[in-house]
Amino acid sequence: MTKNEFILLYAVKRYGLDTQRKLRDITGLSLGYISQTLETFRNEKLIGDGGITAQGIKALKPYKVDNAIIMAAGMGTHFVPLTLETPKGLLTVKGEVLIERQIRQLQEAGINNIVVVLGYKKEAFFYLENRFEGITIIINDEYNTRNNTHTLYLAREYMKNSYICSSDDYFEINPFEDHVYQSYYAGVHVGGKTREWYMVPDRKGNIGRIVKTGTEGTVMLGHAYWNKELSSAMRRILEADAEVGNYDQTVWEQILVEDLKDLPAIEIREYPQETIFEFDTVDDLRRFDSEYVDHTNTKIMMNISKVLKCEEKDILNFRTIKEGLTNTSFVFEVFGKKYVYRHPGEGTEAIISRSHEKKALELAKSAQIDPTFIYMDETQGWKISSYVEGVRTPDYGSFEDSKRVLSVMKKLHDKNLSVEWSFLPWEEAGKIETILRSEKGGIADTEFDELKSSVGKCFDHCRGDGIDMCFCHCDTYAPNWILTDDRTILIDWEYAGNADPGCDIGTYIMDSMWEVPEAEKFIAYYCGPDMTEQQLFHYLAYTAVLSYYWYVWALYREACGAVMGQSLYNWRVMARRYSDHLIKEFKL
Repeated sequence: MTKNEFILLYAVKRYGLDTQRKLRDITGLSLGYISQTLETFRNEKLIGDGGITAQGIKALKPYKVDNAIIMAAGMGTHFVPLTLETPKGLLTVKGEVLIERQIRQLQEAGINNIVVVLGYKKEAFFYLENRFEGITIIINDEYNTRNNTHTLYLAREYMKNSYICSSDDYFEINPFEDHVYQSYYAGVHVGGKTREWYMVPDRKGNIGRIVKTGTEGTVMLGHAYWNKELSSAMRRILEADAEVGNYDQTVWEQILVEDLKDLPAIEIREYPQETIFEFDTVDDLRRFDSEYVDHTNTKIMMNISKVLKCEEKDILNFRTIKEGLTNTSFVFEVFGKKYVYRHPGEGTEAIISRSHEKKALELAKSAQIDPTFIYMDETQGWKISSYVEGVRTPDYGSFEDSKRVLSVMKKLHDKNLSVEWSFLPWEEAGKIETILRSEKGGIADTEFDELKSSVGKCFDHCRGDGIDMCFCHCDTYAPNWILTDDRTILIDWEYAGNADPGCDIGTYIMDSMWEVPEAEKFIAYYCGPDMTEQQLFHYLAYTAVLSYYWYVWALYREACGAVMGQSLYNWRVMARRYSDHLIKEFKL
């Protein structure tokens, strides 16, 4: 069946045989073609006086849509702060929950089998099974380490004649049909440069190539449709890549960019402007739905409004900061001034006292070590700070940066500040180890006990050696430093407390991945010209202890679902490097 024959026969199925002029208006086909083709359909018994026949329905069967796959696994980091509390697909837009609206539109079009792939805050979506019939749920446990190619890989067995949808799309007009002639990708025509991908057509109106930059043209926006042929081809690619992981960090459209010539034809299905919406930011949503200007219904926005004494409409220009290992933070503006909101990470309440952190922040501000602090809620753990422009983090390869960092550490340690609690990394590591073994399924590192024993020897050798505890930051790796031309600021005081100053010295060395001679130079500058051998041993030992602590901490964070990546391995390496060095050199 040709495309035009399909268009006409499907129009008869949906609208009947009212008049040829009506069919012309619906299909865009000429009256002459319609008249001639309808006669052919009658001769082939595809239509009769009452419209389409059973034979006609059978002829359309290869084009019948089997199902839809809705991707709803991602966090939607560009949509912070709203998505810190509610998954993007569950946001209410113009009175309707996004994913519910899309499910209703699919079902109204006759697509009743709908697969939903979940990940971030998955339990919030479970109610869909009871609210709608025909819902199948798949769980993507790796939503925070892989992009949506893995989401589709998990749904590969359901790929047939399938719509591929995102839970956060908003369709002003229902774009779905229960029969589709060929695979397509939805798009809208734009007259200028955007951040979207542009589909360049071939002479048949199919995607000839895809470019990531462009000016005028049709950009990818909205849903896609895969017929069985394309689904089969995509399934083969996804399965072949499952172990290699070339597409782990990319959206599935990257497959089209790289493998388009090897895939069946994909039509460019262009929709009118203002019919398909994808909201990339909160500001985009506010422009579309005025309800979000004054009330986002999020505690985070209420927190900001209360602390900064502003209305929600005054809170603008959100931007996620991705550097944090423990928390999620974002920048925002109020009355032209920038601030940072820190949202506590899941599971951190088990290992961080927020009341302690708040007291530490107040002390750090009073000492002008961290003048950025504005407010912290010690019950829930959220924090607001001033944003500093033109900043950089220290360069571990620059000793000039090291001297700036050490000067602030020395100033902090000499302030004679004190709190009612202590940070004891060796003991804290033991507590976390207990949680891992009793509640998190154990520790898979087969050399863990050996590493613990080596670090323990170093720690035992520097106990009671005359170096007193003082108020310390205890998390002094480079991302917690802000350097400008004339200021050196230490931020994020979650682990601060009365501690051995080796906690600050050792953490910085640990994250630098320095070899021992570079660490000795760093320690010598801190201690001054009268440094003793015992002082040198002490701070090298604390480098091993802190590396071990952060390694155990990273094992816990991963057990809670976080992704520590290379850092976990690096901290283990440094614990081993420095404990082995001290055991050998000092014959422990």
